[in-house]
Amino acid sequence: MTRIVTGVLLIVLPIAYNVLFAALARSFDYPDILRRPTAEVLERFAAGGSRLVLTWWAFTMTAVLLAPTAVLLSVTLADAEPAILSLATASGVLAALVQFLGLVRWAFAVPHLARLAADPASTPATREAVDVVFQTLNRYLGVAVGEHLGYLFTGLWTAFVAVTALQSDVLPAATGIAGLVLAVTFVVGAAEFVGPFEPEGWAFAGKLVPLAYVGWSLWLLATGVLLLLG
Repeated sequence: MTRIVTGVLLIVLPIAYNVLFAALARSFDYPDILRRPTAEVLERFAAGGSRLVLTWWAFTMTAVLLAPTAVLLSVTLADAEPAILSLATASGVLAALVQFLGLVRWAFAVPHLARLAADPASTPATREAVDVVFQTLNRYLGVAVGEHLGYLFTGLWTAFVAVTALQSDVLPAATGIAGLVLAVTFVVGAAEFVGPFEPEGWAFAGKLVPLAYVGWSLWLLATGVLLLLG
């Protein structure tokens, strides 16, 4: 039963993530809209209404879904090295946590800022404060926590799962090899805004991350199917 539930979660997670990401891209021009002025972003956000807020909430929940998926996958691959399984579980839960923290601002903090920005009674000083808070949240929760730590821990989880797949008889070795390649792309992507790249971002890493997520989604799907068929 654990194997079946794990396989289903590994299939549901990437499908839900990509469907909701596509919905945000279509309705909110995400993530390109983040490069535009705060007033424009918040105006577009307010125009999306409660439907956009609920879409963001659902997208945030896909990050939460990674935590039980990581735990159950470690249980499923129990014939691998216990220490590596423990590291896989810990890094998977941490990846879920930091991605949740990075995304949840859109469902709760940003709606408040959008209302302040749209309020005719708001003073210029209030709107300036909204701009500072919004951009700080983007840099701290978005870039540092959600993206930097999110990519890093997702890469580490993928690497540890890949190693356990190579050790275990549950999954074919190809699953582990593919996972190791994907893990490297996430770790490189985590450096996008580190050090000298902090102001504008490292262009190479920025282009690599979307490809990493596409490959990762396919990897999760394939792993889930293999568990169900096995």
